[in-house]
Amino acid sequence: MFNCRTAWNKLAPLARASSTVCRQSGKREVSRHVRRPLFARRAQMSSRATGGGGEDKFYVLLVGAACAAGGVYVYYTVSGDKARYDERLAQISRRQHRQAEPSPAPTQAQQEVAADTALESTKASEPAPVSAPGPVDPALPEFPGHAPYLLIGGGTASFAAARSIRARDPGARVLIVTEEADLPYMRPPLSKELWFSDDPSVTETLRFKQWNGKERSIYFQPPSFYVSPSTLETVENGGVAVLTNRKVVHMDVRGSRVKLSDGAEISYDKCLIATGGVPRNLQVIERAGEEVKRRTTLFRKIEDFRALEKASRELKSVTVIGGGFLGSELACALGRRSTDLGLEVVQMFPEKGNMGKVLPEYLSNWTTEKVKKEGVTVLTDAVVKRVSFEDDKVQIKLKDGRVVKTDHIVAAVGLEPNVALARSAGLEVDSDFGGYRVNAELQARSNIWVAGDAACFYDIKLGRRRVEHHDHAVVSGRLAGENMTGAHKPYWHQSMFWSDLGPDVGYEAIGIVDSSLPTVGVFTKATAKDTPRAVTELSGTGIRSESETEAVAGVVAGAVAGAVSVSAGAPAPPTQQEENYGKGVIFYLRDKVVVGIVLWNVFNRMPIARKIIKDGEEHVDLNEVAKLFNIHED
Repeated sequence: MFNCRTAWNKLAPLARASSTVCRQSGKREVSRHVRRPLFARRAQMSSRATGGGGEDKFYVLLVGAACAAGGVYVYYTVSGDKARYDERLAQISRRQHRQAEPSPAPTQAQQEVAADTALESTKASEPAPVSAPGPVDPALPEFPGHAPYLLIGGGTASFAAARSIRARDPGARVLIVTEEADLPYMRPPLSKELWFSDDPSVTETLRFKQWNGKERSIYFQPPSFYVSPSTLETVENGGVAVLTNRKVVHMDVRGSRVKLSDGAEISYDKCLIATGGVPRNLQVIERAGEEVKRRTTLFRKIEDFRALEKASRELKSVTVIGGGFLGSELACALGRRSTDLGLEVVQMFPEKGNMGKVLPEYLSNWTTEKVKKEGVTVLTDAVVKRVSFEDDKVQIKLKDGRVVKTDHIVAAVGLEPNVALARSAGLEVDSDFGGYRVNAELQARSNIWVAGDAACFYDIKLGRRRVEHHDHAVVSGRLAGENMTGAHKPYWHQSMFWSDLGPDVGYEAIGIVDSSLPTVGVFTKATAKDTPRAVTELSGTGIRSESETEAVAGVVAGAVAGAVSVSAGAPAPPTQQEENYGKGVIFYLRDKVVVGIVLWNVFNRMPIARKIIKDGEEHVDLNEVAKLFNIHED
């Protein structure tokens, strides 16, 4: 804009020249004794000699343009101030209107405090219908165009991150975008406790009784905990909103924007990718045709639980393909109801026993016998060659010639990390483990973090890893949320996982548990309290995820430091045990160092196992190390 200093610099020489000419002319006339001095003619708007007038018009136009521009600037400034003033008045009016409305019984702060125990505690929560929270004002947009914290994915990792963000930044506005129709929920009960419920409406309520008899919902929080996406930008003190039935299909990292499946766009300041994984399927099933696909369940979501539960009541036979955690849990769950429903349950897998990729062979074989006692026909060394639909049955032909006819297939053959956004976002995918490669703070870019099943992180003790378990989703999501608010903490946690084959057999594991590694097992006779049912009755917890208290962790850490640090040398050979493996500890070794531990019907001792792996020392006698877990207590 033309300013005063510029005008003065242009006009000052003109004024000085004009005044000088005037004074000199007057002096000359006076000196000549002329009665009437002849002063100079009217000064021209120029700093040059008198005569020309071309530049005068230029300066007049210049000054006029400056004045006009100033007027325009003042007009628009005043208009903008008025618009902002009106908008502020409207916000105050809406706030007063909301305060006048009756508020729900629990406040937002109280519910967020309650959320601190939602991931680990199994205390009963309010019924949580799957509908999104609250009615939407038609005058408001369905969701904000900008979110300070954008979380892609609606699983455990996203909820843990949202809770962590709000804990460190109480006024934060967090938007979770999920392609599912449900609010954030925990997945483990879908293959565990929900199957043992006596409630015929369990598929609708999604409430279950834990082994200790207490009831709870699979949802982390009821709908009233969340704010509506349409009011996230204006709600006082921020909150957490969930945008359901929306899929992020494109990510512009440079522009800090994402594009949804319906074409809408949302910008962000900081973003978390917690897209989890997609269930794998067998290629022979993919090629088998629509009739086979329609009779196949890839178990992952609430809708999959509902579909399989309905099939188990209406059909005569179900075949589970897969002998890992999920396949074995579902086989036991279906086998439990086989007698009452007249259901034939078959489980097949290429290994020699259940969980053959995780447990040592002797324990895998024992587990297989346990599954058979649940009413399951187990087919080992079973490699599927062809699947077809004939005579209203799905026929599964194995490589050794065996043929299984069934009404329905459950494919539980692993999980593929969901990295669909990698191409558009330009993010690196690990070629060995899959998932987005992140640094020690779970960062993929300066304002992008990854947590849960989709994160391939570097473990300072065990190297680069990718973990697909509930506890890892909790801890990595929590850490990502802290780092999104500026904590800059590295990921050092050794996550655990657990599996229950009904209420009487369960185990917890940590580190690298691979049956191809050398193992040392120490077992003893179990008592009535050494079952998942008994431990939940005692502790009141069911979702075993970081449930150990700091006090217990501190005590056992001291015990480990005192008893384990003196151990050195080669590990002892495996101890021969009777075939009733009631309870015990299995150590997994790599280069004579313990890198993984399975606690078989031994509970609430995970801090000890974590400390042993963290120390990374060789031990002369692992039988002595096993005593730290108190497995010989009555």
